[in-house]
Amino acid sequence: MEKDILSLMNDGSRRLSKGQRLIARFITENYDKAAFMTAGKLGRTVGVSESTVVRFATELGFDGYPGMRRAMQEMVRSRLTSVQRIAVAKDMMDGADVMKAVMTSDVEKLQSTLEEIDRDSFSAAVDAIAGAKHLYIVGMRSSASLASFMGFYMNLLVEDVRLVHDTTANEVYEQIMHIGPEDVYMGISYPRYSAGSLKAMQFAKGRGATVIALTDNDNSPFAPLADIKLYAKCDMVSFLDSLVAPMSLINALIVAVAARKRDSLDETFGYLERLWSEYGVFTGSES
Repeated sequence: MEKDILSLMNDGSRRLSKGQRLIARFITENYDKAAFMTAGKLGRTVGVSESTVVRFATELGFDGYPGMRRAMQEMVRSRLTSVQRIAVAKDMMDGADVMKAVMTSDVEKLQSTLEEIDRDSFSAAVDAIAGAKHLYIVGMRSSASLASFMGFYMNLLVEDVRLVHDTTANEVYEQIMHIGPEDVYMGISYPRYSAGSLKAMQFAKGRGATVIALTDNDNSPFAPLADIKLYAKCDMVSFLDSLVAPMSLINALIVAVAARKRDSLDETFGYLERLWSEYGVFTGSES
């Protein structure tokens, strides 16, 4: 996050009004709930006006309440337990059309990711993947689904793709033990961040591999390790995180790598089509 809101509130040099002190106390004691409240709801909960909440955000140095709320969300998302997530989601969804709320949120995360993605970093990632001697793809726990999807399609485009399976810690190291400077390590992780993924990325970095991190923002523990950082929004939805934006960014990576490999793409897929037909991979009209 850009600003540590707890430190800002604890700054003794600030002269907060009585109402603002109530807000600060509530946030300190209930940050998991406050981070997902509107200014109006926070004001009603604390017993102050919405304008007092907005002035409080400005007093802390934010452009407005939305900026302060984003800072709170970045602070708490990696700390919330599943039980806390469910409680927060209940407050957020109470009385709402759940399907509309979730899908609208996903659309917003896609749009935000598109607007904020660093295009140079994206191009650098495509170059690195297309030129890698070996491509290692690592995603554990909920991120394993993203890694598996990426691995499936990259295997059709890149000569040597190694999808590292989320098994015991020792077996992960056995799978990446030969990684080196000519290789690319693609690490995918979102809150709650996997300690195993982080340690594996540290190992790959130490071995001299080019490290790409697909994660949520600069505050991710994976960001400082990465040579190339790709950020896709992944905000909390109940006990799970939305993986829509990360999946879309992976789609873009796959298509961009395919474009770099277009000279061999027709030959590759022509060969695959013959194999699929010969061995009856598909059924019905597709066979």
